Amino acid sequence: MTSRSYRSPQREAAAQETRERILAAAGELLAGAEGVARFSLDSVGKAAGVTRLTVYNQFGSRAALLEAVFDRVAHDAGIARLAQAMGEPDPHEGLRKLVVVFCNFWSHDREMMARLHTVGAADDEFRNAVVARSERRRHVLAALVKRMGGTPPAAATVRDLVDVLFALTGFAFFAELTAGGRSAEKACALIQEMAADAVRRAGVDPAP
Repeated sequence: MTSRSYRSPQREAAAQETRERILAAAGELLAGAEGVARFSLDSVGKAAGVTRLTVYNQFGSRAALLEAVFDRVAHDAGIARLAQAMGEPDPHEGLRKLVVVFCNFWSHDREMMARLHTVGAADDEFRNAVVARSERRRHVLAALVKRMGGTPPAAATVRDLVDVLFALTGFAFFAELTAGGRSAEKACALIQEMAADAVRRAGVDPAP
């Protein structure tokens, strides 16, 4: 007699509910005062009302759980709109929309973002996860720059431009602009202007 795994809609729904509860608890722990310092499979399990083994079975590791939490935060902050920015026929307009996407992302839960970028820096696993995700933004910016018209600049100029755009669209710069009470909308407009100026200085304006 061949054995087979038993699956049912009820069981799958229960597993999904457990996963959602774990993710919610993990997000609350990261947003708390101790943040990353308390973040472990055991602490997340206790906060979610499940065992450490249940958390492990759902995610496999602390790093994978972190990634899942980051994915949830990104989804809730509307990062999916990035596809619309990248799909713009005009890459310059795409850059403007990309700035808006990341301004909205950084302002979605500014307090949590600030805590994660400071406290998290002392945790190697967390820092590596943040760096890896940040590099995706660099790749997206590089793809936009490559699509821009005009006389192709030198490779070093392109690299410098991507680095500047990367800094302009990062959390640290956004946080500086909004630290004195400037609204996210005004900060976003400033970043858009500076990004466009950086593009002009690099000589990748649209061809006439």
